[in-house]
Amino acid sequence: MDSRERRSGKRARSPRIDRLFVYGAMLPLLTGALILWFAPEAQSFLALNLTLFWGASVLMFVAGVRRGASLRQPGGAAIAEIVVMIGLFLAGVASLVATIWAFPLAAALLQIAGFASLGILDRIAAPNDDGQPSVERLRPLQICAPIAVIAAVAIWIWRSPFL
Repeated sequence: MDSRERRSGKRARSPRIDRLFVYGAMLPLLTGALILWFAPEAQSFLALNLTLFWGASVLMFVAGVRRGASLRQPGGAAIAEIVVMIGLFLAGVASLVATIWAFPLAAALLQIAGFASLGILDRIAAPNDDGQPSVERLRPLQICAPIAVIAAVAIWIWRSPFL
């Protein structure tokens, strides 16, 4: 429970900067998917690569955030936290490599798996402290939005006659 919750007796709203980073990080993914589906095909190559690069970057960023959160704990990080962090980071790196080597469907599937694993393993490897309840309310969107958007990108890749 953070100090604002204790004083008012109700749950604190998520700070604006947290909402900006959670929602703002999803905007390039959404924009890229919309360009793929609705813009002329001349922009599809660039939009596809930038969207996949951004998704991989978000995965690696979340891995770093998980590592940073584990450093605050007394006694250091648990093995499960380290494994989740390394898995997210490797999924991001593998996705970047797959994008560069022109395997966009593999890159998209790696990202979907990375974000889905975050949703599944987040509870298992969550720090034992109270955390920030206001940020925890943003977590479902932070996990579901990229899965849905990257799934739309994967469908576009699957249906594309060019790939």
